[in-house]
Formats: sequence, structure tokens, C-alpha cells
Amino acid sequence: MSRAAGRRAVLAVGGHVVFENRTWQVVGLTGQEVRLMDEQGTVATLLANYLFAADDFALVGAAVPAPVPQWGLFATVPLREQERALAWQRHILEVETGLPAADNGRAPRPEYDPRARTLAQREQAKAEELTALGFANVARTTVQRMRLSYRAQGLWGLVDHRTTRTNSRTGRNDERVVAAVLEAMRRQHGRSQGTVKGLRQLTAQILEEAHGPGTVKMPAHATFYRLANALADPHERPGTPARPYTPTRVLRAGEQVMLDTTRLDVLAVFDNGTTGRPELTIALDVASRSILAAVLRPAGTKAVDAALLLAEMATPHPMRPTWPDALHLSRAPVPYDLLLDADTRLHHAAARPVAVPETVVVDRGRVFVSEAFLAAAETLGISVQPAPPRQPAAKGPVERTFGSINTLLCQHIAGHTGSNPTRRGRSAESEAMWTVPQLQDLLDQWITTGWQNRPHQGLRHPTMPATALTPNEMWGALLGTCGHVPLPLTGRDYVELLPVRWKRITERGIRIDHRTYDHHTLNPHRGRPSGITAQQGRWEVHHNPHDHRQIWVRLPDGQFTTVPWIHTDHVHAPFGDDLWQHLKTTVERRGDRDRHEADLAQALDDLLRRVRTGTATTREQHLAARHAPAALPHHHNPAGPDTAGARPEPGTHRPLPRPRPATTATRADTPHDLDHGGQTADSLDDIDPDEDEDEVLEYRPGAGFGLYDARKEAELW
Repeated sequence: MSRAAGRRAVLAVGGHVVFENRTWQVVGLTGQEVRLMDEQGTVATLLANYLFAADDFALVGAAVPAPVPQWGLFATVPLREQERALAWQRHILEVETGLPAADNGRAPRPEYDPRARTLAQREQAKAEELTALGFANVARTTVQRMRLSYRAQGLWGLVDHRTTRTNSRTGRNDERVVAAVLEAMRRQHGRSQGTVKGLRQLTAQILEEAHGPGTVKMPAHATFYRLANALADPHERPGTPARPYTPTRVLRAGEQVMLDTTRLDVLAVFDNGTTGRPELTIALDVASRSILAAVLRPAGTKAVDAALLLAEMATPHPMRPTWPDALHLSRAPVPYDLLLDADTRLHHAAARPVAVPETVVVDRGRVFVSEAFLAAAETLGISVQPAPPRQPAAKGPVERTFGSINTLLCQHIAGHTGSNPTRRGRSAESEAMWTVPQLQDLLDQWITTGWQNRPHQGLRHPTMPATALTPNEMWGALLGTCGHVPLPLTGRDYVELLPVRWKRITERGIRIDHRTYDHHTLNPHRGRPSGITAQQGRWEVHHNPHDHRQIWVRLPDGQFTTVPWIHTDHVHAPFGDDLWQHLKTTVERRGDRDRHEADLAQALDDLLRRVRTGTATTREQHLAARHAPAALPHHHNPAGPDTAGARPEPGTHRPLPRPRPATTATRADTPHDLDHGGQTADSLDDIDPDEDEDEVLEYRPGAGFGLYDARKEAELW
């Protein structure tokens, strides 16, 4: 019989086994069936595989075989100790079987022959042999101990574990110190994180309370730091603000989109000739890592920019005339024909994804928590999910994308500033040569050309886990599972996304921050409530903070009407809130309201002229440069082509309208009793806060108020 066979446990008739916490005797074996009988005479017949698989099955009186070698742990042992353990294994096998290796036909040596020598005699012979070979301090008990360790743990039992203690978390530290550190960490659990030095002081206090002053010696500072680092939870280590991060798993394009704003590491030339770092706002699709939309602003990103960004994600990006044909969507790795059947707008689209976001993840910045942005998201059916405070990892993909834009694009643009002042060149300002619109065009082309076709290490397909996909390839793969649902947006939809203000339509029009907006389409609604009780009869007015030259009013038919500023024909350049507030503080209000508004318009026109000629102050140049108009699609004006949508020819200027005199009326001319200077007595509470009480015109039924015609007025001079 070979050594292996001799050590193998055998199930035979007459033997005893343990099964279901009872001792049975094997009374029969037929094929794969085993017949058992217990001490009470109960007979059971079952399959051998079922018997062997039982948790409590054991052969009574059989030797326990050596376990399978733990080669994973054994490989961590130093090479010298591995050789020593393998040598001991050969000696132990010779003591037990008489042969140091597998049976090769040789006879055992006389001193190790199991048929002639007892086990104790063989152990003594092995101890004498090892001592003669140079093994130190080898007695028979040493051989016996090594043999029993081998029977219990296999090859791992023959290893000198003093060489493996460094793998322990606590090393050779005093167990009382280890217990005190664990107790200190338990007391600190749930509290604000402190430093390792504070934890050391608390540990010393616990040791003093438990064992008395000076009884247990504290380890050195470096040793204590290693011990605390080994015992602490990775997310609660003292002195480290690390928090658990679980990546979000998304399976559809647009399922989760992250929005954020940052300043680019490049200087742009503003309209006034000064330089500055523009602000970039992007929308990143987490599933495909695609940049769905990107908007550059000179400074001061507003809520309307973020709101229009939501609409831009669902709108195909058109091909520019100067772009090569390789950037067309038909050349991208997507099912173009199927997409075109579902959305004809993609016929002239560039190779960038179009997705309607389901959820947008934003930080708690003022822009993304504003009422305008939240209302725009609700209009488009988008859920807004604020990121947890003080956890930058919650928006890790978009933060990393900003870094990629700065390294992959901005460092190659003239005027690159570097990531911090220590990396900025001495002549970065003089190198700047691109305007914000030009940078926007460069950014759009780079996204389509570079980013969307660059392999991303975070994009893997289950069928090709070793290959990193590009954002466009991942988008095409996701389209096969979730498809594409188009969301066509009209000009009215874009107007819906603009900020809302509730104002009254008075005899003079609509008054917003010392600006008057008027149009003849408002005549039937002057002085009348809108019918919206919650807003006290005020009318819904949408405005663009970057361009105050017109507003949009929702009339009772539900449609928007464009209402121009009465001085639009005099001021041709767009202007925003900051520039208007600057003019209000520098122009002294004198005379009546109309004269003051005309003075503001004249001052605005003079300012824009000085900016174009380079004679404006630095503050005025910065204010003017911040107000490039937000991109809006063409919106049909129901009032006609010669009203709000009309613009004068370049270089022409119409004269400012003179203040219109207030009309007079009698009690018979008005539908309500008049009081307080001609204002209706039952509408005093509804006076616009921007209006002066003595400046409200009295409306004469049937007469109405048309737009001021400068040419007709000139004939009266």
C-alpha cells in the first residue's frame, strides 16, 4: 500500500460513521447506496454522496488527513523559511511512513521501518539524525511537536511563525496598549474627528485608569501612529477627512447628468480689450462621460444660463460651416439611420450626444438652487438632486472633467494661466488673443473632435471589459438598450425657461427697474388684472438678465408677446443688470420719470460709444464686457414685423421720445371713481412699487395709447 493510500480513510462494511449526531454501523454497500444501522436498530439507506456531504459526517477511528497546503500564505513566507519547512516535511513523512517521498519501490531505512520500530523510536531516531546534520536543539519532543503541527495545519504548521508576526496589525505591541487604543477609538466613534496626538493622550488616560499610573509604558510616537493607523477603520482614521465613496451606476444616457461651473485656466480678451478668465458651465452625462452642453460666459454666470443649458442638452448641436465632414453625426459609431427616423433634427447635427436628462446633480451654488433654474427643470420634467455638502467626491466625474479640459485643451491655447499662480508665465496677459465667442467655438469643436472620440478609462462594455471606449462609442452602445426619445423645443419653450417676474400693465406699459416696456398689443389689458389671484392680478413677465431690450408677456390667450423697451431703437447693444445698476447710481435723477429714463438711455448709449472708442473707465469696460446676449432662438412676434422685432439699420439713431403729457379725464369718462390724483380709488394697493403715485396716466376708454412715433412728433416741432 502506498503512503497516500495508507493515510486515506476508507468506508467499509463493519465500520462506524457519525451522521445526524448519531453513531451508525455500515451494514451494507451496494453500488452508490450505503446501508446503516444505529444502536437502537434503526436502519437507513442513502446515497454515498449525500452521506459524505453531510456537515457532521465522520469516520469513527479514522486518522484525520493533513489539510490541503495553504500555498497563498506559504508564498508570503521568506524563501529561507520556505526551504526549511519543505525540509521538515520530508523528515516528518519519513517518520510516519518510513519513506521521505512517494513510493518508488525502495525499502525504508531500518531505523524508520514501521513494521520493526514504534513511532516513538522513529521520532527519537529522527531527532538524533537532525542533530547530526547540524539542526540545533532538536529533541524527540521537537520532532513530535512538528509532526502534530503538520497533521493539524499541513505545510503551514511547519513554518516558523516568528517570521510572520510583522503581518499582524498590532505587531509586538503590548496587548494592554492595543485594548486601550480600541477603547479610545470606541469613545471617539460618532464624534468629530481629531488628531492622532489627541487619540494618544486619551489612550494614556485609559491605561492609567485601568492599570494605574506608570504601570504600562506607552509606545513611541511613531509606533503609536502605526498602531492607530492599523486599528482604525479606513474611513475614520484620525487626522484624515476621507469619507466613503460609492460610484453611481447608471445604465441609460441622460439618466444622471452633473452640472457645475468653474473658471478656465486661460485668459480671454473681453469686448473692452481687457483680459480675464471666463466661466465655463458644463453638463456631463455620467453613463457615457459625454459633455452634453458647455457654455462660456465672460463672468457672472446666471440662473438663466444654467436653465438654457438644460434645453441645450436635448437639442442637437448643429454642424458649423468650417467643420470637416468627419465631425458629422453620420460618421459617428451610432445607429444614425434609426436616430434620423426618430428625430429629423439630427440630419445636420454634429457627432455629439443628444439626451433628455432624467436627473441633474448640482452643488448648492446660488445659480443651481435659484427659483429660475428649479422652475426650468420642472418645466422640462427633470429631477434636481443637490450634492451632499462638503463631499466633493459626490460630483467626482464632472470635477475630473474640468481638470481634463484644462490639461487637454487650455494649456495649448494662447493665454494659458496654469492651474495656480506659481505656474503662471510672466507674459500670460500679453499672450491672450481669443475673445469669449472665439473660445466658445474652439471649445465646441474640441468637444466634438477630441473629447467625444478619446478613449475613457472609466467606460467599459461588459462584452469587451479590457477595451476602453470613447464617449461616442459608449453612447452608441447605450442607444441599443435604451433608445432615443426626442424632445423638440420651440422658441416659446426657450422663453418659458427665462426668469419670471410678476408685474402690472399700467397705462404707460410695464415698469421694471426704472425701464418702461410698451406696445400697442397691451392696450386691451392696461389697468386690468390678469385674473391670477395668487399674484394679486399681476401679469407673468419673462425677461433675459443679459439683455434688457425686450420682455415677454403671457396674455390671456396663453401666448407670449414680445414687448420692447421704449428706448430700444436708441440703444442697440445688449445690456444687463450690472451695467444698468451702474448707470442708475451715476446718473442723478431729475425731473419726472420719463425724463430720468431718457437720461439713463442717453447715458447708456454714451457709455457704449466710449467703450467702442476705448475712452471708458476700467469699471465701465468690465461692466459692458459682461453682457453678451444669451443665445435665444428666433421667436415669432405676433405684433408684426415693424414693432418689437424690428431693429434700425447699423449706424442710424432715432431721436429720443419726449415725455408724454398726462391726459385729463372726468368722472363720466372713467369706469370707476377717481381719487388721489387720478388713480382709481379701489386700485391704490395695486400700484407698481416702481411707479410714482402722481405719474400714473388716466386711461380714456376708446382712445388707447399707441407707440410713440418720433417722425410724426417731429412734424409738430
